[in-house]
Amino acid sequence: MSPAAVSERLAELCTEFRLPTLARELVRRFVQVGHEGVLPLVLEVFELEAQDRRERRVGRLRRAAKLPPGKTFDTLDTERLPRMLVQKLRTVARGDFLDRAQNVLCFGLPGTGKSHAAAAIGHALVEAGRSVLFVPTYQVVQELLAAKRDHALPRALRKLDVFELIILDDIGYVAQSSDEAEVLFTLMAERYEARSMLITSNLVFSQWERIFKEPMATAAAIDRLVHHAIILEFNVPSYRTQDARKRAEGERANADDNHSTTTPDKDPA
Repeated sequence: MSPAAVSERLAELCTEFRLPTLARELVRRFVQVGHEGVLPLVLEVFELEAQDRRERRVGRLRRAAKLPPGKTFDTLDTERLPRMLVQKLRTVARGDFLDRAQNVLCFGLPGTGKSHAAAAIGHALVEAGRSVLFVPTYQVVQELLAAKRDHALPRALRKLDVFELIILDDIGYVAQSSDEAEVLFTLMAERYEARSMLITSNLVFSQWERIFKEPMATAAAIDRLVHHAIILEFNVPSYRTQDARKRAEGERANADDNHSTTTPDKDPA
């Protein structure tokens, strides 16, 4: 690395560490006393510090994210998903949509891999240093409803605002009361064009009145979500149904094999 590149990188790291005086004075002072040859070694130590800070940050983000362990792209069965869908999932996992406060909406029947894919995206974003929260929809709704009853809903929403992405898993899986629908809508409205959401659902939009109860509230919620959204459709058979069918077929095959090898001997004439 050239001396100029070493100096530039040191300044970048000092700025990253929020050490403005060091960024301004470090290289200049070493050069003044004729020790510029030591700067590559100084840079090496600074890079170690940067790596250590990144690892500690990722560890904190991972604990805060509450992501299902093991639900990563390495364990996602991408062979059973359409190639175009897999490509979109990989693109989303890069995290550019967060910078645009876009939403990601995953639709499909139960057992098609929506939740696993959502968690895999979350894990990838955390590894890249982005803040994520994975939560079942019913759980966050209950927490917000309790906060509203305690007159603390604004504070609860501010706590959620620290996350660049909230993954709401299985929206519509549990029927909502009107009060529950109201706090869910409030969360969506608060994050609109400010922060991103990733939502998984086995209900298509035409069925969302089950969630928000009233046509106007349903239309308003959908409008906010779709305005800046990436829509991912999991149009594949249920993994659990396929797995159960394969097990049943295997059991039948084994039963047939056992029957063919245990035919009784004929009685002597």
